[in-house]
Amino acid sequence: MTDTVLVTYGTTNGSTAEIAEAVADVLRKAGLAVESMPARSVTGASRYAAVVVGGGLYGGRWHKDARRFVRRNRALLEERPVWFFSSGPLDASASERDIPPVRGVRRAMDRLGVEDHVTFGGCLEEGAKGRIAKMILRSGKGGDFRDFGAIEAWAGTVADRLTHT
Repeated sequence: MTDTVLVTYGTTNGSTAEIAEAVADVLRKAGLAVESMPARSVTGASRYAAVVVGGGLYGGRWHKDARRFVRRNRALLEERPVWFFSSGPLDASASERDIPPVRGVRRAMDRLGVEDHVTFGGCLEEGAKGRIAKMILRSGKGGDFRDFGAIEAWAGTVADRLTHT
């Protein structure tokens, strides 16, 4: 195992990937070695000292790639520090209050002993893939609700935990 931190994510239209990259940047600035990649591209978690997993929320569920990554790497994730984040609300609610993890994420957190979870606002803009995404956009409910200041602050707490252990 190396001292490298994995930041991995499941995303459909790229906004969760941008959140993951912001998290990875904060960890790097704290002096940590970090690899960031889509969850579907990770071949195994054994070489990582810690893992941050993010998933976009779709219909009350985490993105399938994030769910699959956690399921396939369960035994390894139980042995190292792990953090989860979700992205999805298409309104300001994530900036106004803590939003608890959806049921499936909560179950995974309990099984793995996850350090922390946070829900960030989502982003859905013109050109998004998917029938439901297009319906949401047609109804005028899209937009970018990500708060990069909050994302960086949360990533800073992860970095503090990893650099002070």
